[in-house]
Amino acid sequence: MKNNIEQKILKLAREKKKIQTSDVVQLLGFSRQYVARIIKKMVEEGKLVKSGEFKYTFYALPENFLILGKEIKKRVKNIGLSEDKVLAEIASQAPYIYQNDNSGSIFDYAFSEMLNNAIEHSKSNYIEINVNTLDNKIIFVVQDFGIGVFRNIMKKRKLISEFEAIQDLLKGKTTTAPQAHSGEGIFFTSRIADVFSLESFGLKLTIDNQIKDIFIEEVKPAAKGTRVSFQISKKTNQHLSEIFGKYTDKEEFGFNKTEIKIKLYTMGTIYISRSQARRVLSGLEKFKTVVMDFDQVPTVGQAFADEIFRVFKIKYPDIEIIPINMNKTVEFMVGRVEKL
Repeated sequence: MKNNIEQKILKLAREKKKIQTSDVVQLLGFSRQYVARIIKKMVEEGKLVKSGEFKYTFYALPENFLILGKEIKKRVKNIGLSEDKVLAEIASQAPYIYQNDNSGSIFDYAFSEMLNNAIEHSKSNYIEINVNTLDNKIIFVVQDFGIGVFRNIMKKRKLISEFEAIQDLLKGKTTTAPQAHSGEGIFFTSRIADVFSLESFGLKLTIDNQIKDIFIEEVKPAAKGTRVSFQISKKTNQHLSEIFGKYTDKEEFGFNKTEIKIKLYTMGTIYISRSQARRVLSGLEKFKTVVMDFDQVPTVGQAFADEIFRVFKIKYPDIEIIPINMNKTVEFMVGRVEKL
């Protein structure tokens, strides 16, 4: 039966040139999990070739692989490794990445920052790199096998969980090596991407700027180290200067603005406590402007609102807090403490 299923998959790949798991599910009527296992085995045996990431994952016969776009795979030893030399090598092998000045410059910045992080922070002996273009997307993955980004931040900043490390990471200016790094790399890279993800030891953070949302999920099996995935449209109209300008001071040229998704601090509760407010505020004294996004937050407690909009403002009067996407309940609570 298995051989018959594989033959049907190979026939479909031959006819369509490139297929996705959903195509096979529709053809055979089996569950997605079952089909995914079969396809994974076929890739391991060399019967199919995989290309892309996220929802842009495709499979093709080996002879049709070039249809998917040229893929570059490297496994490099992390001794004396330099991100600029690796980038120069990729640029020589994949000039198609630079057909658009916007996407080309974004790729250069994001890839260099993420590879540099792996080189200097992971303590991994090897780093794997995958670069590909698919369906008008430029995609890269940087995988190390080291200590893990979330665990590293948790340990160095003496936090109680990897979830708290993710919260701090999203604010920006979070680094485990403050003498050498500003902590801006992941912040800006995650915001210039169409879709960006960090996966480490069973936790995955995804920032989808196309739908303007952030997701944190548990994934299995839990891979060792850190896996960074990044994708951007080849035809993007974004400029690097736009994302830097959004979060930097035009006169001082400093990174001084951040945005907080309050829903990431609710921890499944409706009323948010003063201690949770302090987690939100941790590290924000480094910024001049803080945008607080209350989207998908049904209500907040009086203590939470008081800690942010009265206590913190008294302590740091020069820091501007801008709440957005408040419903009427949240707006009432915030307005109430601001009048105190």
